[in-house]
Amino acid sequence: MRKFLVLGAIGAAVLACCGCVRAVKTGVGAATSVGGAAVKTSAGAVKAGASVASGKDDAEDKDRHHDDDPRPYDPDRDAMADVDLALEAAAISGRNVLLVLGANWCHDSRGLAAKFQRPELARVLKEGYELVFVDVGQRDRNLDVGARFGVPAIFGTPTVLILSPSARLLNADTVHDWRTADSKPYDETLQYFEAFSPVRDQ
Repeated sequence: MRKFLVLGAIGAAVLACCGCVRAVKTGVGAATSVGGAAVKTSAGAVKAGASVASGKDDAEDKDRHHDDDPRPYDPDRDAMADVDLALEAAAISGRNVLLVLGANWCHDSRGLAAKFQRPELARVLKEGYELVFVDVGQRDRNLDVGARFGVPAIFGTPTVLILSPSARLLNADTVHDWRTADSKPYDETLQYFEAFSPVRDQ
């Protein structure tokens, strides 16, 4: 019994360090919304600051994952076609393309999608990005999307790629930094996407 407790503690530590790395079967595809409606998903909105009965104050808890967080990684989408549509839209709009490679089973993938719905960040995304959610299953599907832009491997979910309208990868040094997205402070998340927005100086 003691051996199992030790192994359980080690497993929990690995998950805490690596973010969403669980192997779970899901479908193939992506959910996307281009042309200025980037943060709307079929999962519906999450109330900003929604709190669960955890004993935490609202300010701390609103940055964390909840059961009603969006599930925008659609297994029925053609991921590469959605990426192509987003690039076409970006060429017209001048926005960057934001690819979020994740999965609905992953609390960090869903936690980031929930942060995207908060008002300030939703505005940044709407003004500066063409957003595509790409379902990567258990990190064994749609890997060709990342590879197309110089990211041949996904170490955890979500993995975030920011592309210029000409399809140049802008955040090569930080694509893998989002696998702990649920625990990242909201202000840090907002500042990151503001920094890569082509409309930040306007």
